[in-house]
Amino acid sequence: MKKDLLSLLDLEKDDFENLFARAIQLKERYSRGILDKVLTGKSLGLIFDKKSTRTRVAFETAMIQLGGHPIYMSTQDTQISRNEPAKDTARVLSRYVDCLAMRTFDHSLVEEFAQNSTIPVINALTDSFHPCQILSDIMTIIEQKGGYKNIKIAWVGDGNNVVNSWINAASILGLDLVVACPENYSVNPHIIEPALVKEKSNIVFTNDPKEAVKNADVVYTDVWASMGDEDELSKRIIAFKGFQVNKDLLSMAKKDVVVMHCLPAHRGEEIAEDVLEDKNCVFWDQAENKRHMHKAILESLILGN
Repeated sequence: MKKDLLSLLDLEKDDFENLFARAIQLKERYSRGILDKVLTGKSLGLIFDKKSTRTRVAFETAMIQLGGHPIYMSTQDTQISRNEPAKDTARVLSRYVDCLAMRTFDHSLVEEFAQNSTIPVINALTDSFHPCQILSDIMTIIEQKGGYKNIKIAWVGDGNNVVNSWINAASILGLDLVVACPENYSVNPHIIEPALVKEKSNIVFTNDPKEAVKNADVVYTDVWASMGDEDELSKRIIAFKGFQVNKDLLSMAKKDVVVMHCLPAHRGEEIAEDVLEDKNCVFWDQAENKRHMHKAILESLILGN
């Protein structure tokens, strides 16, 4: 039976643990020159509506290094742009490729593809969720902190798709997560409410970035205006005053705090230049880990592991 990854709520705790362990193993094996060609003869379709650097290249190189072949398709280059129904495209591509990764705006489009595909469908980012990003981010925390248990993670910034996936992960793994967003830019209640009723939920919401960052082990931020919201940036810069991740704010965190950003960063807005260029930063390890996590995800979904 095929399995999709549309949000992290599609995973059980054991799925998380297996993906973390396998991604770390694949990364270590690759560093020793061991090539795991487990997807030889398999193909991955990449349907992208939104621009991408890390996610696209990470999926393409992951598939190539596993022995498979990625096929990139801009939506404008497909018959979707000429109003072919999504269900028709999904049915046809199911006959051609072994897996689909989609990066688009409306989450319902990814859901429609999944409903009409006989192959696994991966959400490579929608306006609602960014599940693969958070899987690789938690992998990075495991590498940096030895695990994710008893680790305080502070989100500082917009209530966007990335933090939505953090909340999904926290509700399943019992993460110690504090989310700080400005008023009027908070997480949507339909994301918050199901998470808070989980038995192991340890998620706190606040409008105070200093409260969130106090004694934090990890501080995470993202751009204040996501793709599609750029025209609001000038208004958001005013609303997000005090939410920049800088040395002053980080003084409230633990001395060995790990600062994370999913990139691309708007230097001098949500994150200070000297924080992004700190010699002990993990941003580039964080970005690299997308490739290794994508390998684990593709292997698991395509082979049914």
